[in-house]
Amino acid sequence: MAMAMRLPVARKPLSETLGRDTKKHLVVPGDTITTDTGFMRGHGTYMGEEKLIASVAGSVERVNKLICVKALKTRYSGEVGDIVVGRITEVQQKRWKVDTNSRLDSVLLLSSMNLPGGELRRRSAEDELAMRGFLQEGDLISAEVQAVFSDGAVSLHTRSLKYGKLGQGVLVQVSPSLVKRQKTHFHDLPCGASVILGNNGFIWIYPTPEHKEEDTGGFTANLEPVLLADREVMSRLRNCVVSLVTQRMMLYDTSILYCYEASLPHQIKDILKPEVMEEIVLETRQRLLEQEG
Repeated sequence: MAMAMRLPVARKPLSETLGRDTKKHLVVPGDTITTDTGFMRGHGTYMGEEKLIASVAGSVERVNKLICVKALKTRYSGEVGDIVVGRITEVQQKRWKVDTNSRLDSVLLLSSMNLPGGELRRRSAEDELAMRGFLQEGDLISAEVQAVFSDGAVSLHTRSLKYGKLGQGVLVQVSPSLVKRQKTHFHDLPCGASVILGNNGFIWIYPTPEHKEEDTGGFTANLEPVLLADREVMSRLRNCVVSLVTQRMMLYDTSILYCYEASLPHQIKDILKPEVMEEIVLETRQRLLEQEG
């Protein structure tokens, strides 16, 4: 029986030229950000002895006169319009509780979703009794943030046919700070798989459907067996996402696709080896820098 043995090695520092445009002002709690009193205090900061001090570990972001600290590792705090992937945790009266990686469970109201077939009418008692037939505990859904309450809880809606119950695929959980905000978070990649990059740090990888279901209202999950070639593509994409997260690189369609292409010379199981991971992420970072010019 063949056995692979690995010995610890010192990690090689990245080239200085790769970080010339990506260096960030990193702070830890208690660090002084600035002594200039002309700045406004934002999230993750507080005033002390006429100095602006960081209250969380993260990177300093400036927007005009506003200074805030974006935490490197944090729970998801919702914003209206965000795309999220969540898991149903409880079925209640006229609502579902959804785990969206935030401090509190999110809420999906029965009135905030399409009925099967996209039918437009008032929700009746029969609909309330059939709620568990629509979505039950453990189901994964994609949704959009409709409102944020004062305590930080999030209200969701799935009133578009692109949202709804998710079928077969792979879920990867990452830090929300690593998901880049874009105009769209639904991407059909040319490698034969699609990804939903949830702003809450839940990444859903699934085989690209041959035809879009437009008459189901987002309640029927395709449970047909997935072809081996599609499963291999999904597994490779999953390992690429894990590699990018390990190296603290932002996740968006271009970075994932470049990482996928860089990993093609390697077997799927070898992608998570530290030296291979470093090699493909380094190549991905170089291609992104070349693209940015």
